[in-house]
Amino acid sequence: METGKLELRKFLSPEYIVGEGAMNLADQYAANLGANKVLIVTDTGITKAGWTDKLIKQLKRSRIAYAVYDNVTPNPKDFEVMNGAQFFAKENCDAIIALGGGSSIDCAKGISIVVTNKKNILEFEGVDKVDLPGVPLICLPSTAGSGAEVSQFAIITDVKRSVKVAVISKKTVPDIALIDPGITKTMDPELTAATGMDALCHAFEAYVSNANSEMTDLHALKSIPLVWKYLPLAYKHPQKNEYRNKMVLASLFAGVAFSNASLGLVHAMAHSLGGRSDLPHGECNALLLEHVVDFNYDSASERYKNICNILGLKTNNGNARGVIVNAIKKFRISVGINYSLGTIGLKKEDIKALAINAKKDPCLLTNPKPATRKDIINCYEKAF
Repeated sequence: METGKLELRKFLSPEYIVGEGAMNLADQYAANLGANKVLIVTDTGITKAGWTDKLIKQLKRSRIAYAVYDNVTPNPKDFEVMNGAQFFAKENCDAIIALGGGSSIDCAKGISIVVTNKKNILEFEGVDKVDLPGVPLICLPSTAGSGAEVSQFAIITDVKRSVKVAVISKKTVPDIALIDPGITKTMDPELTAATGMDALCHAFEAYVSNANSEMTDLHALKSIPLVWKYLPLAYKHPQKNEYRNKMVLASLFAGVAFSNASLGLVHAMAHSLGGRSDLPHGECNALLLEHVVDFNYDSASERYKNICNILGLKTNNGNARGVIVNAIKKFRISVGINYSLGTIGLKKEDIKALAINAKKDPCLLTNPKPATRKDIINCYEKAF
C-alpha cells in the first residue's frame, strides 16, 4: 500500500489584509471592484460608535456613492436579508461593504447572493445550493471571533421555524476582508469575551473535525494558544493595541480553519439555541464547549492531548479528559462567562426541541463522534 499519499483537498479563502489602518483601504478596493454605488450593511451600534461615518468619508473621497442599511440585529433574520436585498435594488447599488460583527457580515453575504440569484435566502440552506456568485463584497469585521469575513458560511435565522440555517457555499466567500484591529477597540468586555470564545470554539472544532487536514490543523493550532493567552488580556485591557492585534489574528486563523474543515456539535447545538431563544452565539458556544469536548474525547483523544500540550496543561498519566474539560471551564469563567444556560433564560422543557433542530444541523456531519438525539439532550442538560 502506498504511504505518504496526500489526499485531495479544496481550500477557500478571500484576499485579506490584516493590520492597523486596513479599514482605510475600503474605498480603494471598492473602486478596484468597479463599484459605482455601495450598500453599507451594518448595525446601529457600529453607526453610533462612529465607524459608519468614517467609512462614508472614505467613499466620498473616492466619489463612490453609497446607501446605508443598518437594520441588522444579532442572529440576523431571514426578513432582514430580504429587506436588505430590496433596498439594494431600490438604491441601484452594485457592491456591498459589510461593516460589523458576524451578524452584519452574514446578513451582507445573504443579501449578496439573493440579489444575483433572485431567490429567498432560505432556499440556499445547506451545502453548495447557491448557483450564481453574489455581488462584489468587502468585509470590515468589528469583532474578533466570528471569522465570517474569511469563511464560506452564512448563518441566518428562519423566524418561522425559530431555527438558524447554515448556508455553506464558496459563492458566499467575500472578495476582500480588511481586518483592522482598531475597529475592535469599541467592543465592550462582554462582547470581547463572547466573540473570543467563538474563535476558540472554531479552532477546537476545526482541529478535531473529521474533515481536518494539515492545512486546517496549522491554522487551528496557531489560533488556540493566541486566544488562550490574549483573550483574558483583551477582556481586561480593551484599549491595548497588542492584545487586540493578537485577537484579530486568532480569529482569522480560526476562521480559515473552520471554513475549510467545518465545525461540529458545539455549533450545531449553538445554532439551535440561537434560533429558538436569540441568545448571543458566542455565549452559547462558550457554555457548550467543555461538555462537547467531554462527549467527543474518546473519538479524538490524541488531538485533545495535543491541545493540552500546546497550552502547557499537565495531564494525569496521559488522561487529558478531565484536565482539558476543567481548563475550558476555568478559562470561560476568567472572561466573565460564569453562568449556565439555565441562568440566561433557557427552560428545561425546551431541550428536546433544541436537540431535534441540532440533530439536523450540517455542522454535526463533521463532528468526530456521531451524536444521537439523546446524546445531544445530555450535553444540553449538563450545560443547564
